[in-house]
Amino acid sequence: MERRYKVSYIINILGVLAVFFLFVFLFESKILGASTQYMKGIATTACYTIVMVASLNLVVGCMGEFSLGHAGFVSVGAYTSAIVSNALAGRGIPDFPLFILALLAGGIAAGITGVLVGIPALRLRGDYLAIVTVAFAEIIRVCFCNFAITGGGKTMSGILKLSDFYWSYWIMAICVGVMYMYVRSRFGRTVKAIREDYIAASASGINVTYYKVLTFTVAAFFAGVGGGIYAHYMTAMIPTNFNFMYSAELLSEVIIGGTGSLTGSIIGAAFLSSLPEMTRQFSQYRMLVYSVVLVLVMIFKPGGIFGTWEFSLTRLLKRLTGGKKGLKANKSREKGGR
Repeated sequence: MERRYKVSYIINILGVLAVFFLFVFLFESKILGASTQYMKGIATTACYTIVMVASLNLVVGCMGEFSLGHAGFVSVGAYTSAIVSNALAGRGIPDFPLFILALLAGGIAAGITGVLVGIPALRLRGDYLAIVTVAFAEIIRVCFCNFAITGGGKTMSGILKLSDFYWSYWIMAICVGVMYMYVRSRFGRTVKAIREDYIAASASGINVTYYKVLTFTVAAFFAGVGGGIYAHYMTAMIPTNFNFMYSAELLSEVIIGGTGSLTGSIIGAAFLSSLPEMTRQFSQYRMLVYSVVLVLVMIFKPGGIFGTWEFSLTRLLKRLTGGKKGLKANKSREKGGR
């Protein structure tokens, strides 16, 4: 690995640490008073939503395909992780390893489902793919409504409370970091080439179906991990929570943040996941607020708030230090001219 990449990774890791310690200070110092637990809950919700939205952005932004069934993968991960954690509970496994095992099981189950759906579905494009993904999500939801192990259409309760903000934050940071590296890898660049010109990529000898199914599977895996965090935070689930509206909600967060920008996914997910709490007094108008925000973004920023732009702490520091060096150089030139 080149030295500049190592420096960049170290700087960004330090930035993630700084944000984490800021949240620790806010929550542990009780500076927020009686609303500390409430705000911590909103932050936890934002963490697992970011994982879900960023994973959907791999499909919509990186791959350029329209998916409306992402809630299906989230539900597979959520129910699988809940079943695994309940099965392993009371066997002497500490909470954190148990949590990680449950999340991995949920992610793997969602990833396998992604392969099974992706192989036939990704031969289609555009509206046809969207219809297939919607159908898949509905089939999964109906299955969970009829399986006894998932509650049989009733609430699946008694799930272990394993998610808290601190664990969720680091899992979210790792997931987003891995997705970012995937997008920047040769696999991600190949998928972007397919997105830009499907026919040219195929004519160049690229196995288009393989790379699309791979990206779809990676997205499904992380959606399952996000669903696992959700399950162990809510501790109760019902299949109707993962309906078409939930998929549309995740897609709207991708579009508002910017398709192709993981930074946009983070901001869009954090904002829209906290919006229902900020408008709790007007909960009946929540979807209206979503629609208004989406329409305004489409009018004034059709590519989303961030478009395809990614925030980089390294680039920001370079600009700041470069600006200071430039000012010093100008002053030295002025003195020399005098």
